[in-house]
Amino acid sequence: MGQNERRTAGVPTLKRLPLYLRLLRKMKEEGVEYASGTVVAKELGLDPIVVRKDLAITGAVGRPRLGFPMDEIIGAIEEFLGWSNTSDAILVGVGNLGRALLGYKGFGQYGIRFVAAFDTDPAIIGQKVHGKTVQDIKRMPELIRRMHVQIGVMTVTASVAQEVADAMVAGGIRAIWNFTPTTLDVPENVILQREELASSLAVLSHRLLLESGRDS
Repeated sequence: MGQNERRTAGVPTLKRLPLYLRLLRKMKEEGVEYASGTVVAKELGLDPIVVRKDLAITGAVGRPRLGFPMDEIIGAIEEFLGWSNTSDAILVGVGNLGRALLGYKGFGQYGIRFVAAFDTDPAIIGQKVHGKTVQDIKRMPELIRRMHVQIGVMTVTASVAQEVADAMVAGGIRAIWNFTPTTLDVPENVILQREELASSLAVLSHRLLLESGRDS
């Protein structure tokens, strides 16, 4: 599938595809050989029409009355998302969240491999965290260029977020996963994904409040 076709997927579809992938891998482990959009939709509580459109955008072709061959649909989703090949990434900010991300083994399934971690705290620099020796952030641009890394993950404090982003871009980072509350200013050719943890918590809290109201 060409790059232009891949760009036609909207954000909602891109967020649903990992859910399908997780379910399909589980089904494969259970010995299921084919998966239909109807079954996937029922398992996830989604509209079957939406699921069929999402799966079709990956280029996978289903079999009449059988559905998609399991290996083919899993491979198609992985390739569409760019998860079929592992991409190296660096992480800046080895606090609690940074340590948790470095230790999360599931990233390997999503095509991400952390190759280096950086911080500014002398008490942290030199420590080994989940197999990675934390390095001084001053070395980051040089190592990014030398290792040809394109993905940077930021778990730093808001006050230094833009400075860190600038250093990432200077080193050659082309995609930044931003876990800070800061809105970053980066060149147009740099992909930026911001994780709104507070927004997600607000939605969760509001839904819980609504459910509690129904139960009372």
